[in-house]
Order: sequence, then C-alpha cells, then structure tokens
Amino acid sequence: MKFSDAVERLLRGVEKPARYSGGEQNAVVKDPGSVLLRFCMCYPDLYEVGMSHLGSQILYALINGREDAWCERCFAPWADMEAALRKEGLPLFTLESRTPLGKMDVIGFTLQYEMSFTNILNMLDLAGLPLRAADREGGDYPLIACGGPCACNPEPLAPFVDLFMIGDGEEVMMEFLDALKAGKEEGLDKPSLLYRLAQIEGIYVPRFYAPVYHEDGTFCRMEVAPGVPQTVRRRIVKDFEHSFALKSLVVPYASIVFDRIMLELFRGCTRGCRFCQAGILYRPVRERSPDKLVELAKELVKNTGYEEISLSSLSSGDYSCLVELIDRLIAELKGQRVSLSLPSLRIDSYAKDYAAELAQSGKKSSLTFAPEAGTQRLRDVINKCVTEEDLIRSATDAFTEGWSSVKLYFMIGLPTETDEDLDGIADLAAKVRAAYFSVPKEKRAKGLRIVVSASAFVPKPDTPFQYVPQCTIEEFERKQKYLRAKLKEVKGVEFNYHSAKIGSLEAAFARGDRRMADVLERAWQKGCRFEAWSECFRYDLWTEAFAECGVDKGFYAYRARPLDEAWPWQHIDVRVRQEFFRREYEKALTGERTRDCRMGCNECFDKESYANYCCVSQD
Repeated sequence: MKFSDAVERLLRGVEKPARYSGGEQNAVVKDPGSVLLRFCMCYPDLYEVGMSHLGSQILYALINGREDAWCERCFAPWADMEAALRKEGLPLFTLESRTPLGKMDVIGFTLQYEMSFTNILNMLDLAGLPLRAADREGGDYPLIACGGPCACNPEPLAPFVDLFMIGDGEEVMMEFLDALKAGKEEGLDKPSLLYRLAQIEGIYVPRFYAPVYHEDGTFCRMEVAPGVPQTVRRRIVKDFEHSFALKSLVVPYASIVFDRIMLELFRGCTRGCRFCQAGILYRPVRERSPDKLVELAKELVKNTGYEEISLSSLSSGDYSCLVELIDRLIAELKGQRVSLSLPSLRIDSYAKDYAAELAQSGKKSSLTFAPEAGTQRLRDVINKCVTEEDLIRSATDAFTEGWSSVKLYFMIGLPTETDEDLDGIADLAAKVRAAYFSVPKEKRAKGLRIVVSASAFVPKPDTPFQYVPQCTIEEFERKQKYLRAKLKEVKGVEFNYHSAKIGSLEAAFARGDRRMADVLERAWQKGCRFEAWSECFRYDLWTEAFAECGVDKGFYAYRARPLDEAWPWQHIDVRVRQEFFRREYEKALTGERTRDCRMGCNECFDKESYANYCCVSQD
C-alpha cells in the first residue's frame, strides 16, 4: 500500500482529519523533482493554533517564493492521531505531499512558548528520528532548526537541535538556505556544513558551545570552539517597509483560533514594560507606511476571501498613522463587508477616534486592555505608564461607541506586589463596570461583559525582571484565591487565571540551562504532551521527572539572581545591553519610571551595534 493511501485510511478514524489532510486554499504544492531543498515548517501545537501564527505564514510564503525550495507544513498531532500513527507504524508526515518528515532536508520548529517543548520531542520521535543531535551525527538525517522568541534562551533545547535562528527570520532564512544549497552541492558532511552555517549572523549552532558550571551549580561560562563567533547576534530586518510581506495566506478548511487576515503594522515597541520580553526581542520599532498597508490589505482580501482584518502588532494603538490607516481601509474596502479589529490596545493610546472608525467597519467584538497591575504604585514598578484615569476614559469611550464587552488583563506575582495591589484589580473592575452605566441607556449597547484575566508572572530572560524570583506555587494560589473572593463582590465580572503550576515550569525553562534538557526528555518519556492545555497537563509527571534527573526546579524558578551572575544565554546577543537591564531593575525597586522611547533615547543598546536601526534620534 502506498504511504499516501495508508495516511488516507488513517484519517478516517481520527477526530478532526482536516488537521492533517492539507489541500487548503493557497497551500503550495510543487514537483519534488524540481527543487533542491525541502523544508518542513513545524508548529509544536494543534493545527488550529499553528495556522493562526503569522510568523509561520510569512516564512512559508517566503521559502516557497524560491524556485529551488519547497516549504511544507506539519503540526503536533492530537492524542488520537498520535495513537493511530504509532499503532500503524507510520511516521509523521507533511500536509502538502504526505512525505515522512525524515525525508526533509530541514525540519524547522517555531518556539513561541516554553510549554510546547515536549511536543517538539514527540514530533521528532513520531518522525522516526533520534531526539538528541549527537545521535543524528551519522546517517542522512534532516537538520533540526528552531527560531522564535524562546530561542533567546536556547539552552534547554540545545542538545536536541542542530541550529537556532535568532531574531527576525526573513533575511537569515534566505542566507541559511543559500548556504545549505551550496553545502549540498559541494557534498559537505554535517560537521562542515554546521561550521559554515555558524558563520552566518543570527545562527547559533550549539555543538560549538560547551557550558561550564561553578561548584554551586550556577552557570560560569561558555567554552567556544575556534573559528565560530563568541556571541550570536540577533538579526533585525532594518528596512521593514520594503521587506518581504504577505500578500496571500493559506486559508484553512477547519476553524482556527484566529481565522482572519493579520496585517502587520509594525514591529517592536517603545513602551519599555519591565516584564515584557517581546518588547526587547522585537525592538526597535519599524513601521510600514499606510500606502504599503492598504496595498497589502487589498491583496490579502482578494487572495483569501476573508471578511476580517486584524491590525496586528505588539501595541497596534501606537501605530503613528492609525486613524489615517483605518479611514483609508474603510474607504478602500467599502462594499466588501470587511471588518477591522485591533487585537492589542494600550489604554492610553485608545481614543474615541479609533472607536468611531472601527464602529464604521461593523466590528463590535470584545476590546482588550492590559492595565497589568491594580495600583499606580505597582504600574510604576513595572513601567506600565498608564493611569486609572486612562483606563476609565478608554472604557467609557468604548461603551459610548457601542462596545459592551471588555477584557482586562493583569499579572499577579509581580515584583513588590502586595494584597493592596490585588485589591486594586477588583477596584478597577468595579470602576469599569460603573463607566458602562454612566453612559446614557439609549447610547450604550446591551449585554455588558467584563472579563478579568490574571496570568502568573514569569521572569523572562533579557528583561529587567530576569533577576527576580518567581512566587512559589503556594503563594500564587493564595493570591488567586484572594483575588477571586474580591472580584465576587463586583457584580457580573468573570475571572480567569493562569495555572500557577504551569507558570512555575515556564519559569524553569525560561531561565534554564542545558541540564533542563534531561528533565524535558524524561517528562516526555512519561507521557507529557500539550502542556499548555489544562486537560493534558500532568504536574505530577513533571515532579517525578525533576526528581529522577536530580534537578531542582526552584533553582531556576524561585531563586533571585545577583546582578553580576552569568547567564546560560549570555552568548546570545539580543542587542540590548545588560547594563540597561540592571539599571531598569534598580529603577523598578524605587518605582522610578522610564520614558517611552519615542520621547527620547533611553540608551538601551550599543549605538554602534544598533546604528541606523533605532526609531528615535541618535543625536
């Protein structure tokens, strides 16, 4: 029986075959004999999640724009599909051609979230590949590559991965493929090929870097092989206006999490929230012009048939030409029944103009605001430069323009947090509710819905809060219980919160080193999969894995770091100085705020390294 026929029979017995069948609108199918390089873009979560990821769609289209390469896709199989593959002895395969992953030249994973790491190991195993890079030395195995925000600390995954791409992927991906093509044509062996790839700025090859630890278990330094860079610098696409941009998307048959056009307004953020890793990893701000964005939007609508455009960025309300852009999009798409949405809004950047313009587009879904902390004192600590007045004004504007559903995002467990700060969350929710009823009845929409969501603070690498200890699970759960009781006093407010146990693991991997790889592999062996899904999460298995590997989770999650301690990821240069992180941490402890970068440079970087990149004057 042909492999494709075996797969077809398999799909008849799984819950959602559309996750694995391919054939969607705008999916790219090429003749395998016409390409030299075959790349599989893997997302280590369900199809519904992975198909919503803009970065994967960008790289998929970018690679397939080359005549010499074919990029296909694969997503983490759900339990029923995994069981069926193992029962039938079939390997994991690509969607486009149903080719086993092991026949690819490159298998690439995006690292969006630490709790997807077990799925990466599971996908490698289902592909019939050895998990450890050292065990793939001999034989004709694909290269295993990773990129994405979690690659800023690649060490917990380093033993399993051949190379990491650090930073913006568009340019480094093309250089990688060029070098891979040349190496293939020259017949280079794997060590020689990896040595060549390590010379490309933004590519980290772990085999050439060996960690050394102090007697107390803390990280000491990296021993770097001769001829490769001492540090790997994050790649930045400088000319974002003219860089590769999507004009088409793969349109799924099945429902996905974000089933709409994602129009990327800009990259980066100038706000400087001290907990925010993305604000560091995507800086500096680089905007696309309204002309370019309108052109892209028209192409995307024409090529996909979608009726919603999400104006996407870390903080869409900070786009400098937002009102102009919305006006022009509404005019250009008039009569096509296309609505607009802003998925991420800063409270102080929200304005009645935006609400009025979005109202014209017909979009009345929930608006999301992120105060992050319940009191001004704590917002100053985390450099969230918004006020209670900003929130109430923004909420009132939204209610006046016809919105009735608001989501409020907070974190709990932030540095210096007290119960008074938790009281402030309930107080803010009550004031937002009051703002709704302050709007005249004839002007406000029916069906008020306020959702308060509280995530567990996780100290992340390359942020000013990388030094602080995370709250213990017990303390998180006490805070959650306390806040839940307070919010019950506010009529009609829904409360969601993040698992403290998942948060503790996230922190351990976020600040982990290569010793965490053993824990990861052991947890996978015990059956850990889809750890971000509450119905799949098994904390007891993780506890066993840590114990069996002799690794203390608290060493990574709950331990405060001295300001002069070396980091396991210090060889990854994100182009923001450690001196800046230390300075911002010290300012946080005194509640001193730092201005928005658009208001003037805060000297977070080495100006020579960042020359011609920054969005503000270098005078």
